[in-house]
Amino acid sequence: MTTLSVIIPAYNEEDGIQAIMERVLSTRAELREVGVDNLELIVVDDGSKDRTPELVMAQKDVRLLRHVKNGGYGAALKTGFAAARGEWVGFLDADGTYPPEYYPQLFEAASRQNADIVIGSRMAGADSEMPAVRRLGNLIFARLVSLISAKHITDSASGMRIFKKSILERLYPLPDGLNLTPVMSTRALHEQLKMVEVPIPYSERVGRSKLSVVKDGMRFAQSIVWTALTYNPVRPLGLTGLVAFAISALIGLGLIFFRLQGVNSVGPLGAFALFSALVLAVAGASVLTLGMSFNYFVALFHKSPIQQGLLGGRLFNRSPARHFGWGGLLLFFMGVLLGGASLVLGVMGWPVTRLWLYYLISACFALVGIQLAIAWVQMQVLDSLRIRDALVADDMHGKDHVSVSATEFNVKMMQPQA
Repeated sequence: MTTLSVIIPAYNEEDGIQAIMERVLSTRAELREVGVDNLELIVVDDGSKDRTPELVMAQKDVRLLRHVKNGGYGAALKTGFAAARGEWVGFLDADGTYPPEYYPQLFEAASRQNADIVIGSRMAGADSEMPAVRRLGNLIFARLVSLISAKHITDSASGMRIFKKSILERLYPLPDGLNLTPVMSTRALHEQLKMVEVPIPYSERVGRSKLSVVKDGMRFAQSIVWTALTYNPVRPLGLTGLVAFAISALIGLGLIFFRLQGVNSVGPLGAFALFSALVLAVAGASVLTLGMSFNYFVALFHKSPIQQGLLGGRLFNRSPARHFGWGGLLLFFMGVLLGGASLVLGVMGWPVTRLWLYYLISACFALVGIQLAIAWVQMQVLDSLRIRDALVADDMHGKDHVSVSATEFNVKMMQPQA
């Protein structure tokens, strides 16, 4: 017997709650056709001040859970998750924007593809009445999740989905606000749960929207990034560092180009560009190594292997951190040698107007080299702590040994050797 528990969080939804409950309950026959024997509908009233709870109580075959005070969209959903009796849990909004008639398709996709979580995607080609601004925002959130998790998703913030209740422990903790859905998507991808998407239509809501495009949009983006940082920090931080390095390199190539053209002086913009190149190079090294160090902290906390995953596991499949020690020292000594040579040339009479650029480059090399060397030491220590228990176990139990009794040992010693 398979049971699907559908959760509807509701806050002052008297205009639309009756219709959405009836629509959910009307799917029972179609759900039975795809293998769902029982449908449990739970409405979580999140401190409504209107007639929402009265309307829910009047509806047959619906469980009502009530918050005394408004706790937020995510808090209401988590109350429903905890009370759900089904092996599968689904949820959708109370405002009629999501089509409950698609729950049979979502469950069928879950069964066919052996998925842990199925998202009803508003961005995958089905008809949508979503306002253009919100559509753009959801597109950005999906691209952000795809970028930092290296897995494609079209609608990370969809409020209609089903999932196995057994995976909740891996998805928690989840926030109490509207950002629960993108955080759930981000966690599911990083937890290696199988997530698939089914295109669904999307309608304009009944009543006034509670979503603030700017405020909630910023919260969504922040939540996605912070969640990713707890799983694979090197991906968002490493990509940021590489972008900084790339901009710094472009400025450096521009400088070389102008030097080859015979330009030996710089104006205010040129000076600012050179200053920016130095800052970006040092900042890029700092952010990249910070991300890699954080990955060691994550592995240490979870007692798991180090994740590199900077570019989807293709680049840096083996950690580049193993080169940071000698690479950092090499850059540092290159900077010292260039700075020393510039000093000697200055003493010999070269004007500062010719030497300042070499001093700038030498400082850049030295600072980046120091940062890489420090990061290498830090990661060696963290890696030693991460594998300490395994090393202790090896030392306590021995490696590749075979137990031999005293009698067997004496017999073997008496046998002639070939």
